[in-house]
Parts: sequence; structure tokens; C-alpha cells
Amino acid sequence: MGRMSEKVAVITGGANGLGRATALRFAQEGAKGIVIADMLEESGLETVKMVQNAGGKATYVSLDAVNRLENQEMIDVALAEFGSVDVLVTAAGVTHQDYLSGDREAEVKMAVKRAQEIENPVQAFIDGSLEEWQKVLDVNLTGTYFALQSAAAVMAEQNKGGSIITLASIAAKHPDAGPTPYVVSKAGVWMLTKKAARELAPANIRVNAIGPGFIETHMTTIFEIAPPERVEEALKSVPMGRRGLPVEVANTALFLASDESSYMTGEILHPDGGYFTE
Repeated sequence: MGRMSEKVAVITGGANGLGRATALRFAQEGAKGIVIADMLEESGLETVKMVQNAGGKATYVSLDAVNRLENQEMIDVALAEFGSVDVLVTAAGVTHQDYLSGDREAEVKMAVKRAQEIENPVQAFIDGSLEEWQKVLDVNLTGTYFALQSAAAVMAEQNKGGSIITLASIAAKHPDAGPTPYVVSKAGVWMLTKKAARELAPANIRVNAIGPGFIETHMTTIFEIAPPERVEEALKSVPMGRRGLPVEVANTALFLASDESSYMTGEILHPDGGYFTE
């Protein structure tokens, strides 16, 4: 206990999924304060209440990840409410153009589309739309960049270092782990992480990534609606034979946020059930 003692954390995409799980783990480990930044106000406020029930302190701020000003305002809220910014976790992300966490109808449509793409990859690549490409890269990559810039500016000014944790994916390294815009965006997040780690090291700001495998969140709803044979085929790539739990990713974030990883920067950790043992 106490691995987050006196640390203030900002979590984008903190309303549910991996962001919510991370907020709860940070609270359990004594975080001084947690800012939940997300577009989903109702879910964001639910996460705040869950953190408070766990004995922590939290506040919600509305965030459109691709809005540079709102990223700065997110950091300003952390300073105003809790006095510092010590940890940033960028969990905000989308898998496709119409993604909205918890929107099952959109995920069913995406599952059908993805099945068609797998059946005819050549045509899927040729027909890929600019709108889809732009939306996914804007949220996943540009949004991460804006968050990193805003947090790093304050961390450098505080002159006490900090830890930044980006959420990449197994898709950052494997082209078959999602649609084209998604895998490209996550590869970009991974390269951004390494570049930021080198650039920010003189200020003692550590920047690391987490590359989760198949985790039980809204982003993997496809596992619940896809034909059983497709699910079985996908899980064959996971030696442990199951999807991971959000808390298993949150535990990884806790390690990277804490002083236990004080000599680690520019790395990516994969809670993926052994996916990369091939």
C-alpha cells in the first residue's frame, strides 16, 4: 500500500475501462488526487464516486482529446484541485470512426465490417476512408501528443520529474491486431513514447507505454458478439487462453507510475497473456 502516496494523477479516458480501473488502483495505493478526464460525463462522475468510495480523492473534467485547449485545462484543474501533476495516463482512444464506449450497436456494426475486411483485405485497404483514418489518428495519436505536451510543461516547471504512461496496444507491433487506422495510430503512440522519453529525460520525466492484449472492456465487445469459432481462433494467439482483466492493465500502470520503475523510460510493457511469445 502507499505506492502512489503524495502523487497526483491525471487519467484521460478515465470514465470507464482501463482508465477507470487505473484510477481505482491509484486510489487504493494512496494517490493524493486523481483527475478523471473524459467526454462521457455521467460515466466520469461514476468513476469519481467509485474512487471516493475507495478512500481516494478525485474530480471530473470534460475532455475532447483532440482539443489542445481542453488538454491544457485538464492539467490546470489538477493544479487547482490538488496542487501538482505527478502522473499522466493517456487511456483515451477509439478503435474506429464511430466508436463510443458502451455503444453496443456501433460495436455490432464494426464487428460485421471487420469480418468483411478479414474476408477481403485487399478491397478493405483500397476502400479505406479518409474520415475513418483521420478520426482514429486524431484521437489516438494527436490526442496523446496534446496530453503529453500539457503534462510535461507542468512537470518540467515543478522540477521534480514525473511519470507519463501512454496506452498503446499489441497493435503497436502487430499489423493483424486491428483495422489499418487503429494499428497505425498505436504504432505512432509507441514511437511517440520513445521519442518523448528521450526528449524529456533531462527533466527526469519518464515516459513509458503499456501495450495491452485482448482485455475485457467495451473495446473488445466483438468477442461477445462474434461467432464462437472466430473467438476461439483469436484466443489461439494467446497462450494463457483468455482475455485479460482491466485490473491487470491497471497493475502495470501502477508499477510504471510508482517509484518502483524509477530507472525505466522509453519502454513498452505488454500485459497480453503471452501474445508476443510467437
